[in-house]
Amino acid sequence: MYLNDEEKSMLNGEKGEIIQKCMKVLVTLGDIYGAKRMLEINSVHSPGVSYRVTGDAGLNYVKEASAQACFVVPTTLNNVGLDMHNWEAVGFDPEFAHKQIELSQAYKDMGAVMSNSCTPYLYGNIPMLGEHVAWGESSAIAFVNSVLGARTNREGGPTALAAAITGRVPEYGLHLDENRKGTCLFKVNVELTSDADYASLGYYAGAIAGKGIPVFTGIKKRPTTESLKALSAAVASSGAVALFHIVGITPEAPTIEAVIDKDVEVYTFGAEEYAKAFEKFNYSGDVDFVVFGCPHASIQEIILIASLLKGKKVKAETWVCTSHQIKDLAAQMDCLGILENAGVTIMCDTCPVLCPTLDRGYKNVVTNSGKMAHYVRGLWNVKSRLAQIEDCIKAAVNGRLE
Repeated sequence: MYLNDEEKSMLNGEKGEIIQKCMKVLVTLGDIYGAKRMLEINSVHSPGVSYRVTGDAGLNYVKEASAQACFVVPTTLNNVGLDMHNWEAVGFDPEFAHKQIELSQAYKDMGAVMSNSCTPYLYGNIPMLGEHVAWGESSAIAFVNSVLGARTNREGGPTALAAAITGRVPEYGLHLDENRKGTCLFKVNVELTSDADYASLGYYAGAIAGKGIPVFTGIKKRPTTESLKALSAAVASSGAVALFHIVGITPEAPTIEAVIDKDVEVYTFGAEEYAKAFEKFNYSGDVDFVVFGCPHASIQEIILIASLLKGKKVKAETWVCTSHQIKDLAAQMDCLGILENAGVTIMCDTCPVLCPTLDRGYKNVVTNSGKMAHYVRGLWNVKSRLAQIEDCIKAAVNGRLE
């Protein structure tokens, strides 16, 4: 692999031991995938910042790094393991909380933006078409590659940390034009009107595409940011999709020919496939837990949820997961008071997937998120229901959903 003089000095240890370690990680990764050179990047979104994920080994490594280096590109943080401002009231374990605070402080010391959210594109980390970045968090990776047209591979915690410290990633995978072509085509023959509809499409397509690149055609109405967020999360949950194209909508896909240059398998997503996608998440009956915000809720989603809950009380425990930035905006718009009066918990910095399981005897979960509906079944061994926001509200208020 070709390294310029600055990269050689990093690898040789001239800029410090931790920078040398980081460059060795990146060079090794590049050698594995046959990269010819390093790329300078414009931003990082760092996963693996929850103590639940890193454990003591990761905590100690990040603390070591923070004592010797700082981030050289803008770096936002993914969800952590608890609500940093409200963990005691929610009931998080104090020992876990103190470890998480220690880990977050180490990232802060290196210059991280303390966003603690899986949706950094909602509040400032918005790469442009063609920019090279180093992002983690499966839904954010799919969104930044597909919707924004920036370029990243699926970075884990150690490689994202190394990229933030060096400002480099090896040039391979989705950084290269030839690896961004579609590998399968989905003809969408049903009208998609809700975020849950897009989640169902993503869940169905991800299971088929695997690590491939699905291309969607037939979507005539431009999806909202929230629908694209739901699609990104679902397609990366049932499969390992890091990039998709929607013909006529996403920036790299003005035509089918622009993103498919060879024969690929063609699939239909019609009424039968739509129903099949929901089949796995069809729980009905009494409801224990209702969750919105996986990925983190936008202000538009919170406005809608608040309008549907105004003057009502929830019977089922209900969380709206979001970032502190969006929570502050919701407070200014009087949405926060409506939700709190309804008995809803506004959970910032984290989500049920990345925080320690709260032992409250949940047997079922209702959500508008395909990602949440998928993961909680394995994480908590519960039944789940994927539903539109309006039906989730009915479940929360009535404590039951048929």
